[in-house]
Amino acid sequence: MDDLEKAILIMFDESGTVDSALKQKAKDYCDKIKEEQAICSVCIEKLCFSNLVQVQFWCLQTLHEVIRIRYSSMSLDEKYLIRKSVFSIACFGGFDDKSTVRVLEGPAFIKNKLSQVLVTLIYFEYPLVWSSVFVDFLPQLSKGAMIIDMFCRVLNALDEELINLDYPRTPEELAVAARVKDAMRQQCVAQIVRAWYDIVSMYRNSDEELCASVLESMRRYISWIDIGLIVNDAFIPLLFELVLVGGLSEQLRGAAAGCLSAVVSKRMDPQSKLPLLQSLQMRRVFGLVAQDSDSELVSNVAALLTGYAVEVLECFKRLNSEDAKGVSMELLNEVLPSVFYVMQNCELDSTFSIVQFLSGYVATMKTLSPLRETQLLHVGQILEVIRSQIRYDPMYRKNLDILDKIGREEEDRMVEFRKDLFVLLRNVGRVAPDVTQIFIRNSLATAVGSSSNWNVEEVEAALSLFYAFGESINGEAMRTGSGLLGELVPMLLSTRFPCHSNRVVALVYLETVARYMKFVQENTQYIHMVLAAFLDERGIHHLNVNVSRRASYLFMRVVKLLKLKLVPFIENILQSLQDTVAGFTSMDYTLKELSGSEDGSHIFEAIGLLIGMEDVPPAKQSDYLSSLLTPLCQQVEALLRNAKVLTPEEAPQKFANIQQIIVAINSLSKGFSERLVTASRPAIGLMFKQTLDVLLQVLVVFPNVETLRSKVTSFVHRMVDTLGASVFPYLPKALEQLLVDSEPKELVGLLILLNQLICKFNTLFRDILDEVFPAIAGRILNVIPVDALPSGPGSNTEENRELQELQRTLYTFLHVITTHDLSSVFLSPKSRSYLQPIMQLLLFTSCKHKDILVRKVCVQIFIRLIRDWCAMPNGEEKVPGFQSFIIENFATNCCLYSLLDNSFEFRDANTLVLFGEIVLAQKVMYEKFGNDFLVHFVSKGFPAAHCPQDLAETYCQKLQGSDIKALKSFYQSLIENLRLQQNGSLVVR
Repeated sequence: MDDLEKAILIMFDESGTVDSALKQKAKDYCDKIKEEQAICSVCIEKLCFSNLVQVQFWCLQTLHEVIRIRYSSMSLDEKYLIRKSVFSIACFGGFDDKSTVRVLEGPAFIKNKLSQVLVTLIYFEYPLVWSSVFVDFLPQLSKGAMIIDMFCRVLNALDEELINLDYPRTPEELAVAARVKDAMRQQCVAQIVRAWYDIVSMYRNSDEELCASVLESMRRYISWIDIGLIVNDAFIPLLFELVLVGGLSEQLRGAAAGCLSAVVSKRMDPQSKLPLLQSLQMRRVFGLVAQDSDSELVSNVAALLTGYAVEVLECFKRLNSEDAKGVSMELLNEVLPSVFYVMQNCELDSTFSIVQFLSGYVATMKTLSPLRETQLLHVGQILEVIRSQIRYDPMYRKNLDILDKIGREEEDRMVEFRKDLFVLLRNVGRVAPDVTQIFIRNSLATAVGSSSNWNVEEVEAALSLFYAFGESINGEAMRTGSGLLGELVPMLLSTRFPCHSNRVVALVYLETVARYMKFVQENTQYIHMVLAAFLDERGIHHLNVNVSRRASYLFMRVVKLLKLKLVPFIENILQSLQDTVAGFTSMDYTLKELSGSEDGSHIFEAIGLLIGMEDVPPAKQSDYLSSLLTPLCQQVEALLRNAKVLTPEEAPQKFANIQQIIVAINSLSKGFSERLVTASRPAIGLMFKQTLDVLLQVLVVFPNVETLRSKVTSFVHRMVDTLGASVFPYLPKALEQLLVDSEPKELVGLLILLNQLICKFNTLFRDILDEVFPAIAGRILNVIPVDALPSGPGSNTEENRELQELQRTLYTFLHVITTHDLSSVFLSPKSRSYLQPIMQLLLFTSCKHKDILVRKVCVQIFIRLIRDWCAMPNGEEKVPGFQSFIIENFATNCCLYSLLDNSFEFRDANTLVLFGEIVLAQKVMYEKFGNDFLVHFVSKGFPAAHCPQDLAETYCQKLQGSDIKALKSFYQSLIENLRLQQNGSLVVR
C-alpha cells in the first residue's frame, strides 16, 4: 500500500479512531496529488490494481472532477487514455492485460460513480469526438448481466446528469442535451430499443431484477424517442404480459407498468394521441388495483390509470369533432370507476393532483346538459372521493380533541388541504345540485344513525361537506330552502350526535348551523331549535372551553341576524345564560385557556344586542340591564374596597377578575345605541354613567396596573360612542387619571382616546382639551427627544419602538387638533410655553424623519396653522414671531433644503404625495405672506442652493400663477437640476 492509498483510507475513516488533524493532513496530501499533471494516469492505474473501494471511489471522483474542470486543457493523448480506459473498465475489462481488479464486481456506489465519469466524457465528446460510444457498448451486452447492468446505469446517469428536465439546467447544458439526443435518435436509439426488448425477453424468467433495471432505464427515454419503437405489436404486448402475469416479481411488473405510464404520458398532438390510447385496451389492468393497496405493483398500476385518465380527459377537451369527443368520453367512462377506487384506496403518485383532474372532469360536465346517468353516477363517486379525502385520520382523534401541538399541526394542515377540495365541492354542487344535496343528506343520516363514538371522523366530514356546500348556495335559495335544504337544515338542528362531546364535531356543527341562519330567518318556526343548539351542551354549555367560547361568538352573530325575531325568547335566553354570565367574571386567572378575540365575552355582546333593542319594553329593559350591571359593579367595588389588604399572591387573580368584568360590561354596552341611552331612555344612560363612575375608580386605586388601565381606557372609548356628549362631566377625571405615571405605551392609548373625542365632538371638546393639553404636552415632550430617535445597531429595543409609536401618534394627535378647528388650544395661556418646542419638533420631523408619511402629516399641520394664524399680507400678526419662524425656518429648510437630499426619492409614490404638500405649503405661504416670503425664499434660500437666476425668476412666475400642477412640475425639475449641481451635499439647517 503506497502513501496515496494510506492517505485515502485515513481521509475516509469512519471508525472514530483517527484524529481530525491527521484526517486533515491526509486530505491536504490527496488534494496536492490531484494537482499533479499525471493524476489521470495515477487514477486509472489504481482502478486496475487496487481492490480497496475507498481508493476506487476517490479515483473515480477525482477523474470526474478533473474531466469536468480541465477537459479543454488536456492533451489529445490524455483524453484518449481516459476514454479508452474508462470504457474498458465499464465493459468489465481493465487498463491492460495485467489488470487484476474488476470495478464492475464492486458495490453499486462505485458503479454509479463510474457511470457518472462515462457520462461526463459523453457530455464533452459525443458525437463529434467519440461518436461510437453507444454503438461500441451494444455488442458488449452479450457478455452478460454485469455489463447490461452497467449499461443501464450509464443510461440512467445520462438522464439524470443531462437530459431530464426535472432538474434545473443551464443554457449550455440544454444545448448539449439537444445535441446528444439528436445524435442518438439518428444513430443508435432503434438498436438500444431492440437490445432492451431482447434482454427482457431473454432474462424475464431467469433474472427479473435485471429486467426491471432495463425497463426502468427505458421508461426514462420513452418521452423523447420515436414512440413507434415502443408502441408496436412486439413491445406493447410484452409490457402488458409482464404487468398481468401473476408469477413475476412486483418489481418487474411495476417497472413494466412504469413504461406503459411513460407511453401514456408522452406529449403528442391529440389527433394522434387518442388512437394510441384507444389501442392500448387499458381495461386489461383495471382489476389489478383491487389487490393489496400497499404493494409496489398497485402503486404503479394506480399511477398508470390516473395518468391514462388525465390524457383521455385532455383529448376530450382539445378535440372538437363529435366522434373524437364520443371516443374520449367512452374511454373516460370506462376508466373512471377504477380511478375513483384508486383515489380512495391507494397511495397516489405525487405528480397526480386529484383535485385538478376532478375539477377538469367536472368542467366538462357543464357542456353535457342535462347530465346522463353515467355522469350522475360519477358525481356521486366524486363526492365520495371528496368525503374520503377530507376525513381526519382517527389516529389524531385525541390530539385534535385536546388540541395539543400535534393536533394543532394536523388541524392547520387539514384546513389548507381542504381548500381546493371544497372549491371542487362547490363546482360539483353547481353542476349537479340535487345529487350533491342527496349525498349530503345520506352522509348526515348515516352519521346520525351510528350509535357509537367510532364515527367522529365520519360525522365531522359529513358536517364539513354540508358547511362547505353552503358557499355554493345563493341568498335566495338559502332563504327559501330550495331543493333538499328545507329538509336538511331542520335535520341538522334537531340532531344530537353520539360524539358531540368531541371538539372538532361540536365546532363544525355550530359553524354549519350559523352558516344556514338565513334559512331560519325566513322560517322562524325553527328559531327555538337554533336557540337549543347554541344554549345547551352542544354549544355554550359544551364541556370544552374552546367550543363554548366559539359558540358564544357564533351566537352573537346569530343574534345580530335574527334580532327582532328573538324578542319573545329573551326571558328564556337570559335564564339559560345565568351560569355562563356568572362564570365569566369569576374565572380562575391561572386556568384561562384562551386569550385574544374569543375570550367568551361575546356572550355579553349577544345579551346587549338582545336587551338593547327599542322593541324591549322600557321597564323590562331597565330590569334586564340592572340585573346584569349591578352585581358586576358590586364585585368591582368590593375588590376596590379590599385593595389595601391584597397580598401579592392574590393580586393577579383579582386584577384578572376586574379585567373580565370591564370586558363584559364593555361588550354588553355594544347593544345600546346613543339615541336610546341619551334621548328615548335616559334611565339606561344613567346606569351606564354610574357604571363609568365605578370603573374610573379602578384608575385611582390601581394607577400602575397596565392591563386594568388599558381595559378602562377601552371602556371610556365605548362610553364616548354610547353616551355621546353626556360623557363630558366624566372626562376630566378620566383623562387626569390616565395621565398619572403613564409610560409611552399608555400615552399612545390616551392620545388615541383624545383623537376619538376630537373627531366626534369637534369644537364642543375645546374646553376640556384646553384643560388637559398642557399636562399631556409636558409629559410627552419630556419623553420624546427633539431630534431623531436612536437608530442603527442595538437601537431596535422595545423602549425605542414604543417611543417611535408615541411620536407617530403625537403627530396624528396634533394633525387632528389642527384639522378640527382647535389650533387655538396651542395658544391658551397654560399651553403657550409648549408652542416653541412643538414647532421645533414639527420642523425637525418635516425635514428629516425617515417615515415619509410622518413628514407629510407635519407639513399638513404647518399648512393648517399658517391658514389659521396668519392674516393676508400686511395684516396684524395673531401669533407674534410665527410668520418669521415659518419664512426663515420652515420654508427654506423643509420646502427647499430637505428636498435636495438624495434620500428624497421622486420615484416613490408616498414621496410624491409629500412633495405635493410641500408645493401647496409654498402656495399658501405666498397667499398669506406675499413678497415677505417670496423675497426671502428666492434671495436667501436659492443662492445657498446655487440656483441660477433665470430658474429663480421662472419659479416666481409659476408661484404667482394659478396653475398648481405647472408649479409642481417645474419645482420638481428645478430640485432635480439643483441636486445634480449640489450632488446632495447641502446640509439641512
